[in-house]
Amino acid sequence: MPVQPIAELIRFVRRNSPFYTELYAGLPDRTAKLTDLPVVPQTEFWQANTPRDNRLLTGPLEEAVVFKSGGTTGSPKFSFYSREEWREFTTSFGAGLVDAGLRPGHRVADLFYAGDLYASYTFILDALNHSPVANVRLPIGGAAPLESTAQTLEQFEVEVVAGTPTTLCALADHLLASGRELPCVELLLFGGEGLFQDQQPLLGKVFPNARVSSIGYAAVDAGLLGRPVPGPDTRVHRVFAPETVVEILDDHTGEPITREGVPGRVVVTDLRRRLMPVLRYPVGDRAEWTDVAAGQFRILGRAQEGVRVGPVSLYTQDVLDLVRAADPAGRVTGVQLVVRRWRGRDGLVLRLACDGNPAGLPELAATVEAGLHAARPLYPEAVAAGYVHPLTVTWVRHHELAVNARTGKLIRVLDERPHA
Repeated sequence: MPVQPIAELIRFVRRNSPFYTELYAGLPDRTAKLTDLPVVPQTEFWQANTPRDNRLLTGPLEEAVVFKSGGTTGSPKFSFYSREEWREFTTSFGAGLVDAGLRPGHRVADLFYAGDLYASYTFILDALNHSPVANVRLPIGGAAPLESTAQTLEQFEVEVVAGTPTTLCALADHLLASGRELPCVELLLFGGEGLFQDQQPLLGKVFPNARVSSIGYAAVDAGLLGRPVPGPDTRVHRVFAPETVVEILDDHTGEPITREGVPGRVVVTDLRRRLMPVLRYPVGDRAEWTDVAAGQFRILGRAQEGVRVGPVSLYTQDVLDLVRAADPAGRVTGVQLVVRRWRGRDGLVLRLACDGNPAGLPELAATVEAGLHAARPLYPEAVAAGYVHPLTVTWVRHHELAVNARTGKLIRVLDERPHA
């Protein structure tokens, strides 16, 4: 499918998607510029994007592949791609793998996760299959036993290993414990979460000849976001043009940032997707331009819409809903998600504000924790596997919650991890 002119795409979604029809109801009929459109409200977007009585899709669900992203078990987030859209998505991403360092003949182990409607394993395998360079694909998956994975890498003298940083580090730790290293590995491709400096020494001990690179920047809901940019900073990516339009918006004005080095939140428009349109969709990340003319930007961490703790994604609204459900008496007057990193692992601190009366707070904290674990079981599983620290619930007075110094508004997500 060719890239659609923006004006044509706007007309199409206004005519065929009930959600966008309502969202754009107050706009002039001939609206033709992205900046004239509102940023998609995430909560309403997902409320409209349901398996039954879907109000977001532009047509009936008759031919598509369906994936699920980081919602809770009670509020999963589904993404839909037509056959042609998925092929174009993976083909474009596969071209970006060459930027990451993929070379003809490379033997590549796919250690991403499959099943339960997760996309990453299938996505990377298809991207490798559609890459412009020949390669040998080993679809191992992230759930395979570490020793079995290690043996396969050794048997095939694998040169490229692709997975989340958590998976790569777990594999490295397993190999280190048995006194082994894999000098044949030339390239480690990570995705799904950021790679921190404290993880690299471990990887270097086991993969002494491997260069570390982002596999690329994409999301199953938002689609294509950025190609890897060779260099020492693995956070820098380049926009997939002309397939997508990436904007970085000012936190206070909502206007697109056109200067380098100014942080803002990332929104994306996909000019090819029509079944599940994505126009000015907030990705949930913050970034800054490093070269505006070249379309290069640096990812700075999560924005307000969501947070990623190790391999676990959490939507802010889901957490707010869980706290509200656990607190029918309304004692919690404010919620703040704080992500920190210590001893080589991420950890989530759920900061809850109350009226100062300590009675019953430990029980309420336990109820909140149990509710989050039940709704997002991947979190306690990651804790049990040693990937992240256990959830911590702390109580504060409302004035102790961090606010924006300029506007006084509550900051829902504080990412205090080192991103340098």
